[in-house]
Amino acid sequence: MFSIVIPLFNEVKNVEPLINEILQNLKQFKTYEIILVDDASKDGTLKKINNFKNSKIKVISNKYNKGQSFSICKGIENSLYNIIVTLDGDGQNDPADIVKLLEFFISNHDIFLVGGIRTKRKDSFIKIISSKIANTVRSFILKDNCKDTGCSLKVFDKKIFLKFPYFNGIHRFLPALFNGYGYKASYIGVNHRTRKYGISKYGTMNRLFKGIIDIIKVNKILKNKK
Repeated sequence: MFSIVIPLFNEVKNVEPLINEILQNLKQFKTYEIILVDDASKDGTLKKINNFKNSKIKVISNKYNKGQSFSICKGIENSLYNIIVTLDGDGQNDPADIVKLLEFFISNHDIFLVGGIRTKRKDSFIKIISSKIANTVRSFILKDNCKDTGCSLKVFDKKIFLKFPYFNGIHRFLPALFNGYGYKASYIGVNHRTRKYGISKYGTMNRLFKGIIDIIKVNKILKNKK
């Protein structure tokens, strides 16, 4: 039993193929839900997902654009199950990898987070470089032993996640938070695909600078944790 949480912002052309792929790849599982959190899209994404006819799909709509972290947290707070799976709504995460991460998580009871590591990223040069810089700085300061914390494809324990203080950007620091709170994390190489439709909303140089500020914030959280 697990809950898949997918934040969506202007992904009207990507979301239906993604959902079809998820359903196809998870045929071996009986009990799970897919929570789609629309972050005030303006391109018809909400209308599209409201038209899905599947009992496993739950739709949540933000009245205003709140960002990726808020949408993920809202989905988790409204989830039925303790095992959480997160991935992006742009189709770059491969749903076939969900099974691999889930099986590893379920079979290793001392692991509380399994994160994907994108082995061959299909992103712009600027996005890749900004991510590498942020990952290097973050890993050096927070010692989270994760080469790619920005990969949205993750499986983790909901109860532990809800212990962490919320901040905008929290979804990029889950390895550091799990490790910092004493919960073991592990990482697996996953596929990464080219975006077919739309444009990336995250990962620019502005995100790099905000990420460095967030590193300082997380470091303070971990030092002051109870």
